Amino acid sequence: MSERIRLGIVGYGNLGKGTVKAIQQSQDMELVAIFTRRNPQDFHIDIPHVKVEHISTALDYQDEIDVMLLCGGSATDLPEQTPQFAKHFNTVDSFDTHAKIPEFYEKVNKAATEGKKIAMISVGWDPGLFSINRVMADAILPNGENYTFWGKGLSQGHSDAIRRVEGVKNGVQYTIPSDEAIDKVRSGANPTLTTAEKHRRVCYVVAEEGADKAKIEETIKTMPNYFADYDTEVHFITEEELQRDHSKAPHGGFVIRGGKTGDNNNQIYEFSLKLDSNPEFTASVLVAYARAAYRLYKENQYGAKTVFDVPLSYISPRSNEELRRDFL
Repeated sequence: MSERIRLGIVGYGNLGKGTVKAIQQSQDMELVAIFTRRNPQDFHIDIPHVKVEHISTALDYQDEIDVMLLCGGSATDLPEQTPQFAKHFNTVDSFDTHAKIPEFYEKVNKAATEGKKIAMISVGWDPGLFSINRVMADAILPNGENYTFWGKGLSQGHSDAIRRVEGVKNGVQYTIPSDEAIDKVRSGANPTLTTAEKHRRVCYVVAEEGADKAKIEETIKTMPNYFADYDTEVHFITEEELQRDHSKAPHGGFVIRGGKTGDNNNQIYEFSLKLDSNPEFTASVLVAYARAAYRLYKENQYGAKTVFDVPLSYISPRSNEELRRDFL
């Protein structure tokens, strides 16, 4: 490649670490710096020429970074960070609170447009790849219904939301789909399913010493946008049990549309993912869309963008000629 895309990372949790690995697999990209709210001296990144800096120094890198990958959580980090960074950098984030995406888009679009930057929002697999497939299925089978199932898997966003509850030291959340509901959808019956009928949520929580466990459980179960509409279980465990049994982050899920065409013929459209590492896969999607953000910026298409606004060829490192020859 004649020109490598220079990237920065904000946040070095599970998603940030996955993003480093994804960049290392992308020959047309290079990592310039990682920005953290913690003490940079505590980090030892064994990658030549990559700096670890405090987040307060990020603006010093405006001329050195083409796209900034924002790897914070959707609960509190991204609502503040994305509009701030989008004024000064092309950005990609994984904001995944579905109900708040429209207002998030408006806020980020204003910042990115004013700054003449590109802000790719809500990138990942849901929202992201699942979103694309919901739109495709709906367009192709107008006479039908969309269904989305998540899991069984560890949810990054929901786990982050648990850890922000007062009295919680650490915790994870698993989303578990109903096999019975999936079978009904795959049969073409197009059932009406409530939120609780499609999934349940299981939380494993390490409480701070002396914390009110009953209050923690109540706060989690009534949390809007995350747990309030679901059958939610909360189990209290030790830090050792959490590390031993819940240190991996598998996930996945299905987008299924049951539709009818012509003379009442059933057509089932299904897209699925089975992931050993949710953060590493999500990071891989972020990095692919950093390529798109860079290309859109070169075309002066400023403002907030979603996966619906990006041609597939813009996320690929391959030329259009290669794509037509090898993938079409």
